[in-house]
Amino acid sequence: MICHDLPVDKSVPGALAAGALAGWYFYSGEPTPSRDSWRKVNFHNVYKDIAALLEDEDYDDGSYGPVFVRLAWHASGTYDRKTGTGGSDGATIRFKPESGHGANAGLDVARACLEPLKKKYPHISYGDLYTLAGVVAVQELGGPTVRWRPGRSDEKVSANCTPDGRLPDAAQGANHVRDIFYRMGFNDQEIAALIGAHALGRCHSTRSGYEGPWNASPTSFTNFFYTELLEDKWVPKKWDGPAQYVDKDTKSFMMLPADIAFKTDPQFRKYVEKYAADQDAFFADFAPAFTKLLELGVKFPEDAPVYEFKTLE
Repeated sequence: MICHDLPVDKSVPGALAAGALAGWYFYSGEPTPSRDSWRKVNFHNVYKDIAALLEDEDYDDGSYGPVFVRLAWHASGTYDRKTGTGGSDGATIRFKPESGHGANAGLDVARACLEPLKKKYPHISYGDLYTLAGVVAVQELGGPTVRWRPGRSDEKVSANCTPDGRLPDAAQGANHVRDIFYRMGFNDQEIAALIGAHALGRCHSTRSGYEGPWNASPTSFTNFFYTELLEDKWVPKKWDGPAQYVDKDTKSFMMLPADIAFKTDPQFRKYVEKYAADQDAFFADFAPAFTKLLELGVKFPEDAPVYEFKTLE
């Protein structure tokens, strides 16, 4: 059964049809897990069930993996270290107005796909579910092992949604990218490693306004973002949409203005060259940076275990 054809549970007040364009994922008829509820969850089973959802030949390029990574990223990347607000703790991305922020367009698909697992494992928090989905996707699509631990709690109402504008603006350059990531506490090397996740997925004109995949293997976690960025000649796309770039030879692949900044900025470029030449080096740097992203602002219980999940055979 594909995610966007999942049945609606009409017995649950406020239940949402999977795939519907909405952001309200708190069900008033269900208890909100406490910070200690994770102790009742078998996360190895959750991992396997998320992995079972990934492949779907009728969705995009055949996998929900890229949109799961994006959900985990956007649920976490709102953190502000100065105020201590935002991040994956609370899972406010499921509430309006945050769910309706422009940068989060299309993530209703991922949340709806994961909702049946929230019902199957009622003691898992949305924050843990969304971030674990990102880990599963990275690993099952061929990426590195990413350490992950549970213990996030969920907000019950939308009062603590983060303000719009905390996620990167794809139309901007290197200074903006640094402003966004420095706010979270990342350095240039970590920023350059995290951008490599753009090897996955594609942009949709109906969501972000941009259109196209970054490379020919959008469902495989590789260092192709870096190799394509350096090896191809990128020219402005001639269309009525927002400014973006396409490869000059085939015009089949795209780069965002913010992506191009990693080629033109000297500090970012040195890491791009490193990762383009050595996928293992990219994986080694991406894994801890992604774990850091998913844990921003979370006050984990002291005894929360650290998982290193094995991929499915």
